[in-house]
Amino acid sequence: MSFVLTIDDQIAGGSVRLRLRDMTPEKFWQFARQNEGIKTEMTTDGEMVVYSPTGGSTGYSNTKFTRFIDEWAETDGSGVVFDSSTLFILPNGARRSPDAAWVTHARWDALSQDDQDKPVPLAPDFALEILSPTDSVTETQTKMEEYKANGVRLGWLVAPKTRTVYIYRPGHDVETLDDPATVSGAPELPGFVLDMLRVFPRRP
Repeated sequence: MSFVLTIDDQIAGGSVRLRLRDMTPEKFWQFARQNEGIKTEMTTDGEMVVYSPTGGSTGYSNTKFTRFIDEWAETDGSGVVFDSSTLFILPNGARRSPDAAWVTHARWDALSQDDQDKPVPLAPDFALEILSPTDSVTETQTKMEEYKANGVRLGWLVAPKTRTVYIYRPGHDVETLDDPATVSGAPELPGFVLDMLRVFPRRP
């Protein structure tokens, strides 16, 4: 379901995905700053997407993923981790907020302070998306392909309900892992091996 809204409209919670069309990047950033508690993105054709809050199981997985990636990054020391509230401006002009992301220090430190304080003007090196029960599988897969086409070196699409992980790399077909015990981020994330039993929701 979708609605055409103006920037002043109130957005209700729930599992409805709302779209705002013909938004300029400036109006989009204004809306995002005025509604920091709402996850928003903008597609390359100027369509604004407002996501409903996640449920408990998705929030559980998201928190676990971000924490374990950050723990690895602190030890590895070669990059920085971002949570789902961070906006990245992809080379194609889309504004995206992965559920978790990682950028090398070399690329992050090359940005000015002003660029670091605003939506990050680059594609992350690693992007993670967690498929929630209300997410469109097709649209999320399209987003992963967009990441791959815009410089993301490693992308993980995780479906907790089916315990499946899809791995995206430029120049490679999508790799599908069914209920894996572990998932390795090498070579892009050297030494990062995630124990999936620690991030997937407990089995009934």
